[in-house]
Amino acid sequence: MTSAGPSPDELLVCDLGTVPYGDALAIQEQVRALRQAGELPDTLLLLEHPPVFTRGRRSGAGDLPFDERFYRERGVDVVDTDRGGRATYHGPGQLVGYPIMSVCDVGAFLRTIERAIVDALAREGVAARSRHAEGIDYTGVWVEERKIASIGLHVAHGVATHGFAVNVDGELEPFSWIVACGLTGVRMTSLALELGVPARPAGALGPTPLFERFRARMSDSFCGAHGRPPRRVSGEQLAGATANHTGAAPAGAEPIEETSAHPAGEAVPA
Repeated sequence: MTSAGPSPDELLVCDLGTVPYGDALAIQEQVRALRQAGELPDTLLLLEHPPVFTRGRRSGAGDLPFDERFYRERGVDVVDTDRGGRATYHGPGQLVGYPIMSVCDVGAFLRTIERAIVDALAREGVAARSRHAEGIDYTGVWVEERKIASIGLHVAHGVATHGFAVNVDGELEPFSWIVACGLTGVRMTSLALELGVPARPAGALGPTPLFERFRARMSDSFCGAHGRPPRRVSGEQLAGATANHTGAAPAGAEPIEETSAHPAGEAVPA
């Protein structure tokens, strides 16, 4: 990263801008391989995705009630992924965070992510909460009964990939085209909606001031929740660190579903 190199106590934070979902998966695999090899410290990737529906390992046939042509006609890809949880939507105006981090206790890791999101929203004047005690499908962050953030992880050989998604100022209609998070009738919300400010116009280029401000708050809250000093790096610096690595996962890297009895594996979104 620099001539001095990163400290293992630091948490690298990299803003990647807008990244197609498949490209983000490849980046995560590369960073994960370096983290597993001890060649990078824990790393938080912050980005946006073009419109995409993703299906987690717990998704059922009814989570996307229409055929894939319906979604693609509306400009939304459909991707199956190895993260925990069920179906969700990513798109412009949603802040996605991928913490590629060493994890010993997945349940504690989930709760820390939730606390960080709650703290970042509180700094914007929005009171939010965790509902994890209500069951696995309620993992994430809620404003009253409205869901504002989803979480889904994959943990292989002690290192997490995938992460969280916070609705900042993007459109919410695509959530109505699926059974979001496996919860029939769930109402999604966003920071812009809760603040009573306009959502990002469809087709707008680049992040809004609200999005940029919340991205900075989320970075600070995430690092603070983990008790780690941030070290901000550019996408070019991160690419240089991963250029010579394929990112192949070690053999036998299988996720484990979180359960109430033993929350020590893959976690959930929705």
